Amino acid sequence: MSDVDLEGIEVAKVVDARGMGCPGPLLEAKKAIGTVQVGETLEVWSGDASTKNDLPAWATKVGHEFVGALAGEGYDRLFITRKK
Repeated sequence: MSDVDLEGIEVAKVVDARGMGCPGPLLEAKKAIGTVQVGETLEVWSGDASTKNDLPAWATKVGHEFVGALAGEGYDRLFITRKK
């Protein structure tokens, strides 16, 4: 995780997966990461608690950077920067 100000981060795309259970948010992130350019950041909204563990593990495994997470109102906002 980096020391980026997540409140002010510029995102290229937001994926709203708040109504989905596991593994829905992860699958949506996998589809969406290919729609942003290398170096751009994807924001994923998820109400599923396991996404906070699944998304960083997946991002690291496939070579992207998990930037961090913020708590929204009843959901989490997770940020991934595409690296390849």
